[in-house]
Amino acid sequence: MPTRVLVTGAGGFIGHHLVKLLVERGYWIRGVDIKPPAYEPTAAHEFLLLDLRRWENCLLATQGVEHVYNLAADMGGIGYISRNHAEIARNNILINTHMLEASRLNGVRRFFFSSSACIYPQYRQNTPDVTPLREEDAYPADPEEGYGWEKLFTEKLCQYYAEDYGMEVRIARFHNVYGPLGEYEGGREKAPAALCRKIALARDGDEIEIWGDGNQTRSFLYISDCTEGIYRLMLSDYRHPLNLGSDRLVTINELVDIIARIAGKRIQKRHDLSKPQGVRGRNSDNTRLRQVLGWEPQVSLEEGLTATYRWIEAQLRQAGRIL
Repeated sequence: MPTRVLVTGAGGFIGHHLVKLLVERGYWIRGVDIKPPAYEPTAAHEFLLLDLRRWENCLLATQGVEHVYNLAADMGGIGYISRNHAEIARNNILINTHMLEASRLNGVRRFFFSSSACIYPQYRQNTPDVTPLREEDAYPADPEEGYGWEKLFTEKLCQYYAEDYGMEVRIARFHNVYGPLGEYEGGREKAPAALCRKIALARDGDEIEIWGDGNQTRSFLYISDCTEGIYRLMLSDYRHPLNLGSDRLVTINELVDIIARIAGKRIQKRHDLSKPQGVRGRNSDNTRLRQVLGWEPQVSLEEGLTATYRWIEAQLRQAGRIL
């Protein structure tokens, strides 16, 4: 009998891709989300539309499964998470606390929690030339408001469930995951998808808006590396939070230039300093990732952005927005 697995957030970007990977590797998958996948049908054997902020739905979702990958979350890009602190923190704390307790009561053997690089202290990220963030750098705590605080709290809650109840928990701190099938407009999209959309809609020589001065730095993780890392961590014996990201640092201006080359367009930049831009610099230290998993992300930024740009361009063309 195949291992029975629950993926929450299975209608979302990372969850949808993770379902496909797990099905390919022989698992029986129940997907749960408040909405179905936006761009293609789910590969899950069973898909339930449930609001996991509600306790009874979490009990239902976790019945009869051995592993839980808890990816359900209210989240988005910097514009969204910087203006919805109360809503994001409330929704995600409800989801995560209910999912942990329901998993315990229903005898789930292994529980994965999707944390975020937003848990890292802002005082360590105040320059573009940032020192890569190590897992132990999380404390003394000063995470991003709202989203970062709730992720850090849930990491501790997972630790308590492991210590008090013996639950096997696995925690990955995601660093800017991107790729096809992700949101690319509407307010929840992240920087790579937003810039791909803007450049796809622009004509050769056009100007596009960049949030901030463009000198803020980030690293970006392609979706197939993200799901592979999640899977390897879940199978490992490692019980502490682990970075899951690329360690290649680029400025947002450099990101625009890479996408413009992929598109074959000359693009002018107009910087809007009134828009949110987050911390000045953030990069992943992957030393422990390599030690723990014997693996690190394989897809280059150019490869990943090419696939992402082509997919977003095709979506816009299909919608008649590119002639």
